[in-house]
Amino acid sequence: MAKAYWIARVDVREPERYKDYISTAKPAFERFGAVFLARGGKTEALEGEARARNVVIEFPSFQAAVDCYNSPEYQAAVKIRQEVADGEIVLIEAVV
Repeated sequence: MAKAYWIARVDVREPERYKDYISTAKPAFERFGAVFLARGGKTEALEGEARARNVVIEFPSFQAAVDCYNSPEYQAAVKIRQEVADGEIVLIEAVV
């Protein structure tokens, strides 16, 4: 079974409240076996528009990644994130 990855690009408008998103999302990430491969850190836009925060999260499978996003735990976190940040999340399946 191929792993899958969330690639999130985010501009945080309210850093203090974004911490609430992180703590609310944590149980979903733990439940679905998420592993953070990159979170914040140095970036450089080589093409296109960049966002301030970039995150890569590995999941054991594509279905686990979808289930995590759709879980009640993560959906509670989404509501917070959408109030305090702008961004995108893309889900991709790993090459086997």
